[in-house]
Amino acid sequence: MRKLILQMQVSADGFVGSYGTVNWQLWGWGDNNFWDDELKRDFNAHFERIDTILLSRKMLNEGYLRHWENAANRYPTEPFYAFAKRITEMSKMVPTNKPTEPAWERTTLVSGDLHEVVGALKSQRGRDIGVFGGAGFAAALIEQGLVDEFQFYVNPAVLGDGVRIFAASGFRKLKLLEAKAYSSGMVVSRYTSSPERANLRGRDRTR
Repeated sequence: MRKLILQMQVSADGFVGSYGTVNWQLWGWGDNNFWDDELKRDFNAHFERIDTILLSRKMLNEGYLRHWENAANRYPTEPFYAFAKRITEMSKMVPTNKPTEPAWERTTLVSGDLHEVVGALKSQRGRDIGVFGGAGFAAALIEQGLVDEFQFYVNPAVLGDGVRIFAASGFRKLKLLEAKAYSSGMVVSRYTSSPERANLRGRDRTR
């Protein structure tokens, strides 16, 4: 069965977003990129593992596909942007309660229970499935136990406060698959979900 892989940038203190306009990411998906070459190569290697993208409707509406299509067209010979071309070529699935005709090729809007939608995707033949979306979408997938692998791109920055993706999901254990530090200061940690999970309610929270 295919795996669902959630990839997100996070701060050193575990936030995936800030409440202000502070520029805390080494690369915020724009032209200013402070990733080192090794990190760029490994990032592209991730896209060779997947052949389907599960994309949030919000991110679709905010221009995710147009952004990477433009990047692929602007940098057709730049090795780092090979992933952008892969995004345009891969099948994209977008869960939504308001399905309409998609404006993008190889993009399908699907309605229904999120657990059933993801379960159907996992049961299909093919490579793994990459997840891209905001904190709310990620939290919903985590809460329903649908994420098989977490890839956290830990930036060398502390926010102190911000947006989390695990706040509502209760206590859980993760198994470390790999952790790698890069010269740019980024640390990429890969985890798989542990079958052991408990809710914090009823536990002693004073420890």
